[in-house]
Amino acid sequence: MKSGWAGLLLALLMAFSANVSAEQTSDSEIRLLNNRFRIDSTITQVAFVIYREKPSQPVVLVQPDGSKLYAWQHPDNVSWHQESDMDIVSVFDPMPGPWQAIGKVSPNNRIRILSDLTMKVDTFPARLYQGETMKFTARLMQGNKALNLRDFLERVDLTVTFTEYLENVDGIPEDQRPQAMSLGQFEDNGAGLDEVAGDGVFTVELPINVAPGKYWARVTSGNGVFFRTLEQEVLVYPTPLMATFKQSRKKALPHHLLVESDIASIEEGTIAVHSEFIDTNGKVSVYQGAASEDYTALNIDIDNFDQPGRHRWFGWLYGTDKLSGRPLVFKLPEQTFAVADYAAIEQAKLEREEREAERKRIEDEKLAAEKRAADRKMAMITIIGGNILLLVLAIGGWFLVRKIKAKRLAAETEEELEAPPPEEPDKAHRIEKGRSMLLPFLCLIV
Repeated sequence: MKSGWAGLLLALLMAFSANVSAEQTSDSEIRLLNNRFRIDSTITQVAFVIYREKPSQPVVLVQPDGSKLYAWQHPDNVSWHQESDMDIVSVFDPMPGPWQAIGKVSPNNRIRILSDLTMKVDTFPARLYQGETMKFTARLMQGNKALNLRDFLERVDLTVTFTEYLENVDGIPEDQRPQAMSLGQFEDNGAGLDEVAGDGVFTVELPINVAPGKYWARVTSGNGVFFRTLEQEVLVYPTPLMATFKQSRKKALPHHLLVESDIASIEEGTIAVHSEFIDTNGKVSVYQGAASEDYTALNIDIDNFDQPGRHRWFGWLYGTDKLSGRPLVFKLPEQTFAVADYAAIEQAKLEREEREAERKRIEDEKLAAEKRAADRKMAMITIIGGNILLLVLAIGGWFLVRKIKAKRLAAETEEELEAPPPEEPDKAHRIEKGRSMLLPFLCLIV
């Protein structure tokens, strides 16, 4: 009896599965006994959205031949995204036949099967420019309709990468090949440039912040929920719009924001700028401007802010590509500049002049004291030298007088020998006469 019921149940299951497989060219929601479902032989890619009790371990998928797929162990044609209450499994070239999900599947046994999935992305322009920011979209399609399964869309992670283009990359060792650079991630949340949340249209505000050159641009699913990669060759040219902030060095004169363009790339009269300046207190001042017809440059006066300190500014440049007529947007990164405190500068100038005057006064006093000391030294040297000279002269004069007296005495002696000797003067008288002769020299020495 049990085998009869089992046979009847198996027959009903197979019949129901056959009906389901006929409708699986788009998507189907399956509520089957034992979580069994069937994959048709015409399906080349399928995504299983399996809801589980929360929390629970990932399910195990049993293929028609009995082999099992696990979240942590599966072949390269399988991508597995798991959460606390959901598994999203993408399979390329799934094995046709009955599949089974083993695990704590939610009570209503829902298994969503998505097939015939495609991704449509915008085509990159023929010319991209370094530094520009562009709106870029991608759409997930199921058949000819946009996919609207919110649980699936919320978990899709689409990324744009640029890789330097090389002709024969296969001949280069793996560790020497150019590395992919992630430029942005798509969002379907209604924020930023995305228009409607959950409509299947993913949008990215894509900054082309790579050096000029040739690249492979790729749109991939980073977390493997959607197993697709689309790529395109792109050319990146040097930026055609340049902005220069020229700060005024005089308080009475304004700053300048000068925008210049490459006349071969930017259409005349299409340049515009929006800039925002933030002072040290957080106050925002907006400055905008547009070039006149036939003009290829733009100059905007920026107020010379009174608030001293470090200021910030950023902005956007706008123009039109001369060759394609494509509107261009360039986001200027935040920059800073310092505004001087003129009152503090003036005060510092006065204080510096006072310090300089005081330093000069001290230096002059020091020089004067050194000069006085040098003069005193020179005077002492002069006095001592003069005294020494006078002493030498006095001594020399004394010896000269002695010599003269000696000669005179000798002459007198000879005369005395020839004539009667005169009366000899008193000895005390001679001594007194000698003192009177030396007295003038001694006065000069003193």
